[in-house]
Amino acid sequence: MNVLSKPADLEAAAPAGAFIQEVTSVQHYTDHLFKFRMTRPASFRFRSGEFVMIGLMIDGKPLYRAYSIASPSWDEELEFFSIKVPDGPLTQYLQKVQPGDAVLMKKKPTGTLVNDALVPGKRVYMFSTGTGLAPFASLIRDPDTYEKFDEVIVTHTCRQVEELRYGLDLVEATKNDPLIGELAAEKLKHFTSVTREDYPVKGRITDLIENGRLFEELGVPPLDPAIDRGMICGSMDMLRDTKAILEKAGLHEGANNKPAEFVVERAFVG
Repeated sequence: MNVLSKPADLEAAAPAGAFIQEVTSVQHYTDHLFKFRMTRPASFRFRSGEFVMIGLMIDGKPLYRAYSIASPSWDEELEFFSIKVPDGPLTQYLQKVQPGDAVLMKKKPTGTLVNDALVPGKRVYMFSTGTGLAPFASLIRDPDTYEKFDEVIVTHTCRQVEELRYGLDLVEATKNDPLIGELAAEKLKHFTSVTREDYPVKGRITDLIENGRLFEELGVPPLDPAIDRGMICGSMDMLRDTKAILEKAGLHEGANNKPAEFVVERAFVG
């Protein structure tokens, strides 16, 4: 496989309609999780919570996958949180990028996990598993989220304890951020659980909602469609089951063109 990852190489071969951006930093959390940051085109605009197509030139052809932008809309750089799939068509190469390497990015962001797709409420739950945390990493660093909601609750469920590190570091940094730290310290709550190792809270997020443990740990009442809003990003099973729970509680699914009580991101399923 011939992978073009240097800016000079991509300049000559990049397809139309794509930005060529340079990786600025890479951090590996586990054998299968990493984040990278890259330069942001001056003309690139997005809403916090949206995703974009990221890619590399492999054997002379661009290969793209959808990635949620983990940085907020005001950030000067773009951040992404990714899994590493050993034989994944793109991630087997993307996980090896280093600062100075270049990646392709399509020019149009999109997605449903945005504040505009929710009707006003008091409390917003951001339900995530694994790298599904990425869009919420963007939203909890956006002042607009705290203007819209009195409470912002991020739930992150992973198989192993070490997989929680990105989120734990993120929340700590957010609460100490000079721009939104004061708001986050007052309004942001971070709920973590693990499914395959011993941990203070063990179990799937759907079970923890249904048995009431989530609300007990947070000190909040059960889901109320009058004041609670939801966003969901994770595996296909998690999306389906969490959506069903929210609908059972009386919340309705919304979209960009029809805001409602909760939204789901399906771009990464299948």
